[in-house]
Amino acid sequence: MPSASCETLLDDIEDIVSQEDSKPQHRHFARKQVVPKVRKRNTQKYLQEENSPPSDSTIPGIQKIWIRTWGCSHNNSDGEYMAGQLAAYGYKITENASDADLWLLNSCTVKNPAEDHFRNSIKKAQEENKKIVLAGCVPQAQPRQDYLKGLSIIGVQQIDRVVEVVEETIKGHSVRLLGQKKDNGKRLGGAPLDLPKIRKNPLIEIISINTGCLNACTYCKTKHARGNLASYPIDELVDRAKQSFQEGVCEIWLTSEDTGAYGRDIGTSLPALLWKLVEVIPEGAMLRLGMTNPPYILEHLEEMAKILNHPRVYAFLHIPVQSASDTVLMEMKREYCVADFKRVVDFLKEKVPGITIATDIICGFPGETNQDFQETVKLVEEYKFPSLFINQFYPRPGTPAAKMEQVPAQVKKQRTKDLSRVFHSYNPYDHKLVLVTEGFDSKFDKFYVAHNRFYEQVLVPKNPTFMGKMVEVDIYESGKHFMKGQPVSDAKVYTPSISKPLAKGEVSGLTEEFRSRLGNHLTSTSRPSATIRRGSASSRMVLRLQRLHQDCALRMSVGLALFALLCAFFVKVYN
Repeated sequence: MPSASCETLLDDIEDIVSQEDSKPQHRHFARKQVVPKVRKRNTQKYLQEENSPPSDSTIPGIQKIWIRTWGCSHNNSDGEYMAGQLAAYGYKITENASDADLWLLNSCTVKNPAEDHFRNSIKKAQEENKKIVLAGCVPQAQPRQDYLKGLSIIGVQQIDRVVEVVEETIKGHSVRLLGQKKDNGKRLGGAPLDLPKIRKNPLIEIISINTGCLNACTYCKTKHARGNLASYPIDELVDRAKQSFQEGVCEIWLTSEDTGAYGRDIGTSLPALLWKLVEVIPEGAMLRLGMTNPPYILEHLEEMAKILNHPRVYAFLHIPVQSASDTVLMEMKREYCVADFKRVVDFLKEKVPGITIATDIICGFPGETNQDFQETVKLVEEYKFPSLFINQFYPRPGTPAAKMEQVPAQVKKQRTKDLSRVFHSYNPYDHKLVLVTEGFDSKFDKFYVAHNRFYEQVLVPKNPTFMGKMVEVDIYESGKHFMKGQPVSDAKVYTPSISKPLAKGEVSGLTEEFRSRLGNHLTSTSRPSATIRRGSASSRMVLRLQRLHQDCALRMSVGLALFALLCAFFVKVYN
């Protein structure tokens, strides 16, 4: 091969550049004359992305939330607390499900139909592309069910953290908080009682005095969710009642899975709590006791009779019997016999004249014979309960009763109809003085709902001056579930010695501690209800502004950082 030759040697590679070649400064000048080609973009897609920012950039606290609650008064109280906290943080609680950005579904696990409604609501929310948060006893008891997969869940003892769960869900995350509240290893009653809440009825405060129970009924699914008995201290319950009266409440409902068992876990009792509560009930206000099972009321009969005779306590008690057959009660593991139930009812009817005893019956429990059912029918015919909750048995998954030999469905339905026929065969009403607390819908829209001393339902004319007042009426008509009363001509309208009630939808319980967590530094006032009214809107505004400022600051910081990186890059290239 011919060898390569070169006439001159190069001292440096840069010597290859000839005089005709452009110099670096010329190339830099020529670069400035380059016109960049405009890249076309999909304008429609760009606008869609602008209107739908990534989930992490979504600002929580400004969305609309629809809350649906099924089940007992305890569940309703939980729903009111969750609504109050969300509203206090700036969310708008709406009654229009279609307008809502997120659905908060608060479930009940007592019977199959309630869970079916819950499941159907989840499906509907998914079809409408709503964000979903689940609460209540169904997801607490069985969080691993297929139709709950991928959805946010807040446990029955974690309702004080509902804002966290909602915020993360709105950002597109799935959160599950199902733990128990404990203090030094001891289980507590649940979330604090002094949380903000929005009462469905501004005149009625529902107070959960304990959660869980001491029983192990073979048909009960609620036990799986609420667990064993855990009671709130008496002083916390009394403080909650005082606050409620300061906010214009004129009726308090005490609720739990079993009020009669209250205090057994903390060394006190239901009568001890009730005597403390009646001391703070103002004139014109009333207290209603919730459900109590027979075993735990037996040892307090004397004290309970005295309390139920108190003028500011309704002469009303809900004592579920479930069946009048001792054989069936044993299979249910109810821990009492029919004689125990009769002893409680007979004693209270004697010592508290006119008392209203409400009870529950389950028709068609596994193994119930026709003779067992006829014993139940005879009990209803003997006592003529003015308030009777008749339930067809539904086997709940995971309960011992679900594994027992079932009564045929047609037999259960027929027994339910037969007992309902007996219930509708008698009519017990005749009392006068009533406390008006509720409005009525549908065919009774011309009336307000009141209750007399024995918590019997009385419909009175829809006069706004009656709401929240005690009115004396004459009964002129009665039906199976109500009486109609006409105010007497010279009757005095008794005004409770309490504050003006909050407006419907207004947040109660916005304490200084809670507002400080919102970043609200409003000056406290001597009248709690006035503080709450002024503070509610301001708290929401302050929080919204804080969140908006934080979001803008974050975006500005990111923008400045990117700009600095670009400047550094160009400086390095040009130098």
